[in-house]
Amino acid sequence: MEHETHDHTGHDHHADHGGGGAASWGTAARATLHCLTGCAVGEVLGMVIGTALGWGDAPTMVLAIALAFFFGYALTLRGVLAAGLDFASAFKVALAADTLSILVMEVVDNGVLLLVPGAMDAHLDDALFWGALAFAFLVAFLVTTPVNKWLIGRGKGHAVVHRYHR
Repeated sequence: MEHETHDHTGHDHHADHGGGGAASWGTAARATLHCLTGCAVGEVLGMVIGTALGWGDAPTMVLAIALAFFFGYALTLRGVLAAGLDFASAFKVALAADTLSILVMEVVDNGVLLLVPGAMDAHLDDALFWGALAFAFLVAFLVTTPVNKWLIGRGKGHAVVHRYHR
């Protein structure tokens, strides 16, 4: 299926996605927030399932990471498919757009969770569980935003997706 590109002139947050130009911090933050949304859905769901089932740290973390990638890619796929791409092409765009961002985010947020004493053993009704998770997401956002700024400035990462936005 052919896809069409869309004119984004007049959309200031789209103006800095081209290859080779410098991306703004606002654009990078929006891309990171998009990534964080998918990662957070998967991460929270994985942690909730693993914790509720009494799984150990390793299987809970594996499930959370797998679901973070799934939901991160799913959010991008939804938008790119709506722009008219076939599934195979949309999947390639999602992989190109989100893989490094999700990877960095997952390494950082899971690393933070492992470093917070008691976080991995906390139960769902424990403030430590939710507080550590929120703190891990914040740190991951702060670390991943410069990565996305660098990628977008080179026409990679989330910049790939913006070619298909309506």
